Amino acid sequence: VQLQASGGGLVQPGGSLRLTCEASIRIFSIYDMGWYRQAPGKQRELVAVLTSAYSTNYADSVKGRFTISRDNAKNTAYLQMNSPKFEDTAVYYCNAHKRDLGDYWGKGTLVTVSS
Repeated sequence: VQLQASGGGLVQPGGSLRLTCEASIRIFSIYDMGWYRQAPGKQRELVAVLTSAYSTNYADSVKGRFTISRDNAKNTAYLQMNSPKFEDTAVYYCNAHKRDLGDYWGKGTLVTVSS
């Protein structure tokens, strides 16, 4: 299983950015997909999760600004980041999780929010 995150870069506060996670998973649709982030000097934290049943869970800090979505036909998950703030600067990681099958991580993509 491989997860490839992309789409990071420099974004201004109030702008927008979309992260993409392409997964090489045999049955992508049964996995819960999540985005996590790790800022310098901090622990990795949950940003958003979209389950296989299309339930969502967001960190309070991103509710109303970020949206997680998935396209099962393309084995891809997305994180739409609207109105980012300076404190959203971090390395963002995508995760695929399925109980009894595994927990997989991709290499991160760096998002820098700066004016």
